[in-house]
Amino acid sequence: MQFSDGSAEVELRLKIGGLDIRSSRDISVDTHDTSLAIRVLRQGAPITLIETNPLFDRIKSSETIWYIDDDELVVNCKKQDPDLKWPDIMESWESLATGSSQLLQGTSIYLVGDSTEINQKVAQELAIGLGYTPLSTKELLETYTKQTVDSWLLAEGSDSVAEAESAVLESISSHARAVIATLGGQHGASGRANKWQHLYAGFTVWLSQTEALDEDSAREETHKSVKDGRISYTNADVVVKLQGWDPAYAKSVAQACLSALKQLILSDKKLPGKKSLYIRLGCRGDWPNVKPPGWDPSSEGFEVKIEGGVEIESNGGEEVDGGVEVETNGREEVDGGVEMDKNGLEVETNGGN
Repeated sequence: MQFSDGSAEVELRLKIGGLDIRSSRDISVDTHDTSLAIRVLRQGAPITLIETNPLFDRIKSSETIWYIDDDELVVNCKKQDPDLKWPDIMESWESLATGSSQLLQGTSIYLVGDSTEINQKVAQELAIGLGYTPLSTKELLETYTKQTVDSWLLAEGSDSVAEAESAVLESISSHARAVIATLGGQHGASGRANKWQHLYAGFTVWLSQTEALDEDSAREETHKSVKDGRISYTNADVVVKLQGWDPAYAKSVAQACLSALKQLILSDKKLPGKKSLYIRLGCRGDWPNVKPPGWDPSSEGFEVKIEGGVEIESNGGEEVDGGVEVETNGREEVDGGVEMDKNGLEVETNGGN
């Protein structure tokens, strides 16, 4: 199989010389906005040559053209977004890792949530895939203070630890191309709404463990959290919901993060530039409504408020089930699903701008 991206369209070439195809009537090409299925029609069961769901991005299915060229089947699909370069025909860990660089534009990623371990494991996978630098605020704090976070908590309390992590986040907020795993729980800076000033410098992902048993329950749970506003993690740009946890599935969770971030950025391609501007103006806490230079938050009694939403849910899997809910600040919703099991990760997305 050969794949190429020609800007406005993508082309797929499949070798069919040994399949005894006598005419185009022996071929079935079925396309939808996010899927492609190619089959050779035979008496009994058809032979599936390729079945891709989801595609790397959306296509104009009604404008798909296909033909037979000697011993090759050629399929041309018009892209809905001609500016987005496709690394491959399908969305996968490899294509997301390769394609995310053009979307993120060097913007760092912050992982937040109740589990420091989960944050660290997923951050490591993301950093490897993206070619980013992996950072852990837990490791940075322990290296600097020469003591464990647990002993620090016992000696000085959670306020002291949160304040120290906030200082670390400030020091690395201008770093590009990094994936930062933050401390889990209320003793971390991300667990406190008044400590998000420097987290807004990058794209934030909430890795949220849930006991919801189905997609609707998970969706309702997240919407309730956002509406209540009591959990500071709802400030995050995207939310990945996990039912259970096994370190072996860290890459699957990382793939879900990249899929959700891709949807988020495609819904507003100015976001990476806006993050960069926020950093250049000093990370003043005025996200997402960045104020002009010279603005003083103390002069207005400024309080950050974030609204909006995008959601991806999932069920299934024997040990790790989960989903992704993306909360976009003041943009429209995108819904879809993520399923994690022993066979890997499947991501289905619907919606858009």
